[in-house]
Amino acid sequence: MRVTSNLYRTFWQLILTYNIPVSCSDGNLGPQGILVPGDILIGAVIPIHIDTLDKSVTFQEKPTSDICTKFLLQFYQQFQALRYAVEEINKSSDILPNTTLGFYAYDSCAAMRNELQGTLWMLTGLSQEIPNYRCQESPPLSAIIGHSKSTYSILMAHILGLYRFPQISCYSTSSLLSDRAQFPSFFRTVPSDVFQSRGLAQMVLHFKWTWVGLIASNDDYGFEGLKIIKDELIKGGACVAYTVYVATNQDYKNIPSIVQMIKESTANVIIAFSVDVFLIPLLDELLKQKVTGKHFVASEAWSVSNFLTLAKFSNILSGTIGFALQSSKIQGFQEYLNSVYPNNTPGIAWSKMFWEEAFNCSLSQPESQTQKLSNTKKKCIGDENLEYVQNGYNDVSTLRSSYNIYTSVYVTAKALNDLSLCQSLDGALLGSKCSGLKNFAPWQLSNGREVFFHNDGNPPAVYDLMNWQPGSDDTMKQVKVGSYDTLNSSGEIFSLNTSSVWWRTFNSEIPISVCSQICPVGFKKVVKKGEPVCCFQCIPCAQGEISNKTDSIDCWSCPWDMWPNSNRDKCILKSIEFLSYEDPLGIILAATSVLSSMVPILIFYLFILYKSTPIVRANNYSVSCVLLISLSLCLISALSFIGYPQPEKCLLRQAAFGLVFTLCVSCILAKTIIVVFAFMATKPGSNLKKWTTPRVPYMIITICTFIQLILCIFWLSIFPPFPQYNIEAKPGIIVVECNENSLFAFWCMLGYLGFLASVSFTVAFMARRLPDNFNEAKLITFSMLAFLSVWVYFIPASLSAQGKYTVAMEIFAILTSSWALVFCMFFPKCFIILFRPNMNSRENLMGKDRRRK
Repeated sequence: MRVTSNLYRTFWQLILTYNIPVSCSDGNLGPQGILVPGDILIGAVIPIHIDTLDKSVTFQEKPTSDICTKFLLQFYQQFQALRYAVEEINKSSDILPNTTLGFYAYDSCAAMRNELQGTLWMLTGLSQEIPNYRCQESPPLSAIIGHSKSTYSILMAHILGLYRFPQISCYSTSSLLSDRAQFPSFFRTVPSDVFQSRGLAQMVLHFKWTWVGLIASNDDYGFEGLKIIKDELIKGGACVAYTVYVATNQDYKNIPSIVQMIKESTANVIIAFSVDVFLIPLLDELLKQKVTGKHFVASEAWSVSNFLTLAKFSNILSGTIGFALQSSKIQGFQEYLNSVYPNNTPGIAWSKMFWEEAFNCSLSQPESQTQKLSNTKKKCIGDENLEYVQNGYNDVSTLRSSYNIYTSVYVTAKALNDLSLCQSLDGALLGSKCSGLKNFAPWQLSNGREVFFHNDGNPPAVYDLMNWQPGSDDTMKQVKVGSYDTLNSSGEIFSLNTSSVWWRTFNSEIPISVCSQICPVGFKKVVKKGEPVCCFQCIPCAQGEISNKTDSIDCWSCPWDMWPNSNRDKCILKSIEFLSYEDPLGIILAATSVLSSMVPILIFYLFILYKSTPIVRANNYSVSCVLLISLSLCLISALSFIGYPQPEKCLLRQAAFGLVFTLCVSCILAKTIIVVFAFMATKPGSNLKKWTTPRVPYMIITICTFIQLILCIFWLSIFPPFPQYNIEAKPGIIVVECNENSLFAFWCMLGYLGFLASVSFTVAFMARRLPDNFNEAKLITFSMLAFLSVWVYFIPASLSAQGKYTVAMEIFAILTSSWALVFCMFFPKCFIILFRPNMNSRENLMGKDRRRK
């Protein structure tokens, strides 16, 4: 549960009720605290151990102090960094000359009770810590360096802030501590989590991980860190698969359910914002449930942890990438560390623990303060050489927390030095007199600018990017692969050497963590109903649309004269289609049209040669010649439908086709009517004899053709056809065609032609039983039947065809219907003329007539 400021104030009121003793002690607190005297003191609440043995409370006796159990060499290095900085300053003639710095140091074991106890011990100056009371007036306490966690620092900052007592933390990164109204005297040498959280989110977005899980400790550090990360991820278009918090106490009942959620989630990347000790039970459960394939992003609190680099965690944590506090070097610190011996270091209890841990030996007693040593451990006397031991204590290759403690001592000393010189009094000392170093108020050091902090108490944010790579003995090593520097002069805040990053994937490729796979080009994203925006399905772009980038949220249409390629990622020019002379279909139809038009000419020539024969004369030679010429024109008119639709061609081709076919059908109608009139005029008393003159057929042909001419002139004048680009007929193709402009006029023209053919068919059908010498009525019946059948078929066929095939269908109808007339009307006559000349005689025709009678 997050601790609120009201709770802190309530707690403060409660502890004020303690009784204040009347005498002072020497300030020694046994193995947990030490005091090195000086003219001015600096307090340091730092963890030397990281775990405590909690005893059960019976409420029948006073609780005993917690027992610290796990001594860490790297934390002892931080204590030595404190000593080294104090000794350097005491030797320096530039900072605090003639003034000696001393320090308090307290081992908090990273436990809140101990953090509070150590802070009050330094403020009180008593073995029994008393709030709001200080027994020792001299030497003055200038500042306190601490505390180990953000939650603890918030608690201490409320207490220390009442008196503007400077507090400099080397560990606490919570963004809450940047509030100067609540924490006016809090400073830190580590950046605020605001920078880290934004940086982690930027790194996740850099790797295009849009579907991530969030894990944090359930304290101020975790709550505030995840809040900023989540906001930044959402701003960047990523989504959070789940958010869970790991308990910071020893009740790990929710760990199995958390791991089950991780296991079932499709998110392959997990941002863990916690300290290392809280992740250990989670990692153990991941091993127990055999969860693999997840990649961790580490916050600075565990990105360089030595606890988690064990071989058993390598299958889970190798490939981890995260932020770490910037590493630095301290000149001469390596030699200083190796010069430490148990008998030359303050804090005898700590030095013995360190020596036994460093050399794995027993120093003068079989049982140390933290653990019972095995009888198999060797004895040591305290003069062993640390230069031959490589461990977390004397490893100075990547100083982080130790360097921050070193810096904290120096900025405190610099603030004291400025105070002694009355420099920069535009801050807390504005309008005040200078104070001596023996008599100053702690609040006089609380000037953020003077101690090189920003106005919110934060230092500049600089992080190292660490990658966990396989090392020797199946353990892992932490390799720097980049940096995150908010003050980079080049403007490149985030820099990463991608080639040096190791991933736990095939060929060390960057892991993929998305809710839905990337939509390729030619597709668009459609969010799944009721799911985050990162969970979507890929829908192909609609016909005529493209998308030329991955994960496109929309497709856009191509220009009217362009069409998507097969991948639908770019527009290409549409192909143009028309029935051309280069097209095989066009060549066939053109050749058929030309060759077919020669047949009526040949028949016409044959009729000229045999114009005096009975069969030619009996079938109206003149009208037959006109019919043959019109049939040749009908067949050759098909050529006007082939080739690029020029404006002139579109204007005249349908009218020309209609007129020549009207002439053709009019000739047949004239022949039919003359046959009927000629037969009926032979009957006694018939009045039709006057209609059998040679002028009647020409009158019929002229009148019928003239009506069609008037229709065509009206059509071409009012609604002239024109060429057009049809982009709707066939996808991806521009069909160049003739627009008839008025379908009504077109169908009137075609309907009139059909009307003439129907009349001719009806009259011929009624005259089919006339004597054989007038047998042309039968031929006309068959020819008109074929003609009408072709055009009746053409209507639905033309409606179903598209593009050039519509034109081809009309040409086919023209050729077929023309051939039907040629075949039915003239082939029988030609056969008699050429192959049965004996039948082409007056006697034969008359003889047949008599036998029939």
